[in-house]
Amino acid sequence: MNEMDNNGDRRPSWDEYFLLLTDHVASRATCDRGRSGCVIVKDKRVIATGYVGSPPGLDHCDDVGHLMKSVVDEDGTIRQHCVRTIHAEQNAICQAARHGISLEGGTLYCKMEPCRVCAMLIVTVGIKRVVCRKRYHAAQDTREMFLKAGIELVVTEDSVEQYPDQ
Repeated sequence: MNEMDNNGDRRPSWDEYFLLLTDHVASRATCDRGRSGCVIVKDKRVIATGYVGSPPGLDHCDDVGHLMKSVVDEDGTIRQHCVRTIHAEQNAICQAARHGISLEGGTLYCKMEPCRVCAMLIVTVGIKRVVCRKRYHAAQDTREMFLKAGIELVVTEDSVEQYPDQ
């Protein structure tokens, strides 16, 4: 539900607000193929953020280039993935763990549906809701996993995120 402020302007819903914050977090990303951010929230408060980037002390794509690996889908389609960095969702979960912050019952906001590995981490840490802007081309496992784990998945735009060398 959207509210109006005192000037009659539309205020964003909480989901819209936190999705907008993911864009600001993404501005710190260090891989131009996937400049995405993640915000984890409990009780309408941000408790952790993360962006696509290399682990601390390791080289960044923006500095030394991508570390590309080929991944073959079940149908034989070959996709290119940069493996130099970790995903925004992984970084946010790691930041919470590093600082002793429980994510149990939280909501995770991100650019697109999480990949299978991120989904397993999300289930494991007890996040109960995931809100993302777009679909991910390889998210069928994620959708099934979230359904079985009782995690609500909200996708605000029914289109697949596109990025270079997908």
